[in-house]
Amino acid sequence: MSVPTGQCPLKKLGDRSYHCTFELTLQIIGGKWKPMILYHLGCDGVHRFSELRRALNGITQKMLTQQLRELEADGMVHREVYPQVPPKVEYSLTPMGRTIMPVLRQLCAWGSEYERLAAQQEQAHLQAS
Repeated sequence: MSVPTGQCPLKKLGDRSYHCTFELTLQIIGGKWKPMILYHLGCDGVHRFSELRRALNGITQKMLTQQLRELEADGMVHREVYPQVPPKVEYSLTPMGRTIMPVLRQLCAWGSEYERLAAQQEQAHLQAS
């Protein structure tokens, strides 16, 4: 049974402080880019940095680097560096990272349903005008 939101005690995990596991979840995968990075790696497999950047329309090199480092530090993404010239670096999901994929797929399904319902609502509003 879950504890009501305002009554969760402060917890610590590594350098993170949080009151409930939902807050912890958002600290790990929240934001504009992290879910998209995880989704691309989970659906499409291993990516090089440049491939991820192309797949994530609008992300800067600095932001992608930062987000990948955070996901790597949280154990969600694996960074493989190959000793060659020029350097080759590939990113993939770790076993921990793969555990989020059912949640991300469900969010995608919810987005499809929201899109459908919002379009119906918009059409009904236009017809009423």
